[in-house]
Amino acid sequence: MVMQFQDRRDAGQQLAEALAFLKDQKDVLVLGIPRGGVVVAAEVARALGAPLDVFIARKIGAPGNPELAIGAVASCGEVVLDEELVAGLGVPPYYIEKETARQQQEISRRMAVYRGNRPPPELAGKTVVLVDDGVATGATTLAALRALRASDPAELILAVPVGPPETITLLGEEADLVICLYTPQWFWAVGAFYENFDQTTDEEVVRLLEGTA
Repeated sequence: MVMQFQDRRDAGQQLAEALAFLKDQKDVLVLGIPRGGVVVAAEVARALGAPLDVFIARKIGAPGNPELAIGAVASCGEVVLDEELVAGLGVPPYYIEKETARQQQEISRRMAVYRGNRPPPELAGKTVVLVDDGVATGATTLAALRALRASDPAELILAVPVGPPETITLLGEEADLVICLYTPQWFWAVGAFYENFDQTTDEEVVRLLEGTA
């Protein structure tokens, strides 16, 4: 039987139960990866009594197959590439430079929409909980974790509802702790484990960050 979450809010509530040891602790910050990860993160932050913010990382898609991640770029400029996949597909450097720049532009746009004039949160010395609605290849999450580590948090925790075992193991090398509720051996897409996986809008992300959703 395939385990399914009703929707991202349900997944966030279940994740919050697994993170209950952080409830009402000082210096805990919950970061959601937009867009869908912010819906999950909002439930976690609400249950833990912790502030909510965003951390943006974007996938660098393969030529002709944008859903296949050959790497990712984070909002601080951190770029992570799957060198083996890049070599295997024969992806030229100019394509990677072009796609990286394009994703950095989209990151800048989203930062302006989501944060406006608010400064980014202080991460040093905090327990940072990075949340997404699931991971597949883990490329974007890997870029985000490495970028966050450079900000010197006291503890870096990754919390996701679902992901393949090999990806979770890989990400566990970057985070101090990984909470993943479901690691199916047969994994095809994050959305397959949700009954409702509708696209999240920028407007919904803003409302969640403002506490009005």
